[in-house]
Amino acid sequence: MLIPTSKKGTWLGLIVVLLLFMIISYVLLFQQPKNYQSYVSHSPSTTGVKAIFTYLESEHSHVQRWSHQPEFLLNGGKENQLLIMVEPTFIPNTEDMNSYKRFIEEGNSILLFKNNPKGMFDLKSYPIDDQENNDNIEIVQRNNKEYRARVESLVRLVPNNDDTILLSDESGIIALKRKIGKGEFISVVTPEWMTNGTIQKQDHITLIVNLINNLDYPETILFDEYLHGQQNKSTFTTIFPTWLLLLMLQTVLLTMLWLWAVGKRFGSIIVPREESVRFSDEGLKALASWYTRGRMYRESLMIQANYNKLLLQEKWGIPYSKEWEDIENSLVKKMKKIPRQEIKLFVMGLPEILKKERISKKEYLAWSKKMDQLRKELEVDNE
Repeated sequence: MLIPTSKKGTWLGLIVVLLLFMIISYVLLFQQPKNYQSYVSHSPSTTGVKAIFTYLESEHSHVQRWSHQPEFLLNGGKENQLLIMVEPTFIPNTEDMNSYKRFIEEGNSILLFKNNPKGMFDLKSYPIDDQENNDNIEIVQRNNKEYRARVESLVRLVPNNDDTILLSDESGIIALKRKIGKGEFISVVTPEWMTNGTIQKQDHITLIVNLINNLDYPETILFDEYLHGQQNKSTFTTIFPTWLLLLMLQTVLLTMLWLWAVGKRFGSIIVPREESVRFSDEGLKALASWYTRGRMYRESLMIQANYNKLLLQEKWGIPYSKEWEDIENSLVKKMKKIPRQEIKLFVMGLPEILKKERISKKEYLAWSKKMDQLRKELEVDNE
């Protein structure tokens, strides 16, 4: 079967619109440079630490990112884990700090790279004079072996009596190790060594590896992203990759265009009035309004009475020709819900009201209510 020319044109237009949308989406979503936060493990920028994360991932079997609250670090009772913190963006509150300390006390380790760690893990520091050139500074390890590295921090650490000094320069201590419970904690004031832009310069990578080797070989290495504000929040945009979200958006758009092309309707179907008005009660309402305005109360009651007689004949076989007074006993037997006295007053009073030439509105409403009650009783019984 040949497709009509108009249909071909519609589909061609839809394909062109979809292709344009895909091209624009690609340009907007994939060609724009992405801004990464500094010191995060998934950042490939010069200020990120993805290089050291990837390196450790290739050398160690269990390297992961940690984006949960520190209170969950001890879930499962694991020991000998290493948590690496690189320049946290905020100082943890007391509750979180206590969780980190319990993590170390249970036999785990934390390696903290922070320019000024004062306020964390009871560390103390003091300021030093600014130096004109920090590009190459001699770093002396405790075995007196010298390394060259960049040191930007303007503070140096104050050790406790039991602390082990790992790295120092002419201005003071750069890295120290402290025993906490069954675990160990190392503080370093040079987070710039860990960044992608400087990790391969001078002796940074060697110094980082030496610092990690000062700890017992960990079973798991975790990079703390919680202190970078990277809390684990599962949303629609984080669960699915960007390409899948783009594909879903294109599918929705194509579906809407297809429905529009084939003439599908959203919402309820509007039926033309002329197709339904003859089968509705609009005619009855108009007729009732006409009777009311013309004060033809007697005629209206006669119609209601005749309709009820037809129902009586259909339901119980009471002849339509019988007068209301003659069917009193039949109604009493059949309509047990209505008292006998009410039935008697109804069948005796209805003929009298219908004989009157003029009926007041009050009388009409009263008898119309009685007739309606009788009709409802009969229709319920019929159901």
